Amino acid sequence: MELDLPGGTNHHMKIRNTIDIKGIMTDPVTLVLRLWICAEAPLEIRAMENIKEETSLRPIIKNHYKEHADVTSRAQTEIDDWLSTNKVTMKGNNIPRPVFSFGEANFNPRILRELSNFQTPTSIQSISWPVLMSGLDIISIAQTGSGKTLAYMLPALEHMSHQNLPKSSFRSPRSPTILVLVPTRELAQQVSEVSKSCIKASNLQYATLFGGVSKFAQEDFLAKGVDVVVATPGRLLDHLNTKTIDLRNCSYVVLDEADRMLDMGFEPQVRSVLSQIRPDRQTAMFSATWPKEVQKLARDFLKDEVFLNVGSMELSANPDIKQIVEVVDGREKRDRLKHLIENIFSKENNKTLIFVQTKVAADRLATFLGHFGHKALSLHGDKTQLQRDTIMQRFRRDASGILIATDVAARGLDVDDIEHVINFDYPNNSEDYVHRIGRTGRAGRTGVAYSFVTPEESHKVPDLIEVLQETQQEIPRSLLDLHAPPPPSFKRRSYR
Repeated sequence: MELDLPGGTNHHMKIRNTIDIKGIMTDPVTLVLRLWICAEAPLEIRAMENIKEETSLRPIIKNHYKEHADVTSRAQTEIDDWLSTNKVTMKGNNIPRPVFSFGEANFNPRILRELSNFQTPTSIQSISWPVLMSGLDIISIAQTGSGKTLAYMLPALEHMSHQNLPKSSFRSPRSPTILVLVPTRELAQQVSEVSKSCIKASNLQYATLFGGVSKFAQEDFLAKGVDVVVATPGRLLDHLNTKTIDLRNCSYVVLDEADRMLDMGFEPQVRSVLSQIRPDRQTAMFSATWPKEVQKLARDFLKDEVFLNVGSMELSANPDIKQIVEVVDGREKRDRLKHLIENIFSKENNKTLIFVQTKVAADRLATFLGHFGHKALSLHGDKTQLQRDTIMQRFRRDASGILIATDVAARGLDVDDIEHVINFDYPNNSEDYVHRIGRTGRAGRTGVAYSFVTPEESHKVPDLIEVLQETQQEIPRSLLDLHAPPPPSFKRRSYR
């Protein structure tokens, strides 16, 4: 028997008219087609096959929300005032009303006990909780530090508690119900750290999957069965390829910092992961900005979603951060930094994060400050995961710590009590500048950001001035002079 299958592959087979596989009589043509679909078919055809298999999966209970009586009776004028005050805009159908307290969200009492240290929900939480517990997809545009982790994780745990789940068997990896995709290992660790107390209070197991550590240790943990997985796209695909994790029963998916994932080139991996999850899942997307690439991803994978925006959809600097810019000669930056650190550390509340462009610069600057009695830690991509974890633990504990980091190493870094950010090396663009200085001024605090700009970086000045103007910051005369073109009489003539 000869079969000519799509893709130009010829399969020559001599087989009976029917084949008995595990007691099932299978037509040989159907058998070969299924083998081809599993191994070689294009992604779209495999997705169609997954849809056929959907009928054999357990049903998903998405809408489990019970509106609190106080929410139901709240006047619309009060809600409108709250939306206006918090700069919240929403679009979608049948959007539930926001909740103004943890009690109004009707969370499990075990989860509420874990929230006793918090006073009131953030804006993004007030809207996201009822939307997600109503079973709706959501796109949420908000800046880092807005409380987005608990905005999606608490409804995820409630979602989990309402599903009719089979018990896992020993050494057989259970398909997690909840998946959170993040761009970096630092953010993966942060999400797990913020969520772990509520996950444990719900009697659930979680795994954090990222590169730079042993994949085999992660495999052993997954084999015991997990309910919640927080992962970077690359490492998750590694586990999917070795079949140490199965996403067929995953019914609640979060894309955290979707814009950053796409900026880092993870779109193919994200699409590959989502194609392996049942299409009737619930999906939540959180992003700081709303570029066309993120919009297309949302159109492809979300259904009848609620669009939530807190503040501006453009990346903008936090107005609670005081920005101080100095124009300095490149050869004088070290001495200027030394004097700045001495001034900062003459006062209280001085935890400081310093940004540099290269790994070598991070190590050298830490050594330089050490000569003057300032113990500085350096963080960059050449550090092992154990070293990175140790460095971050020390920095978090030390109220007067100094951390020198590259942009890549600092992605996902989340420390609430950083008082000062110093751009020793000015970043390549204004987007990175806003991300950098956003490490301070979090959780309702104020902060100060210092930036050194050299004359050779004059081409970066127009965008910087625009950011300073948007946040009503003082613009130094030296920066304006660096931006201004020279008078016509001083333009250099060219001679041939």
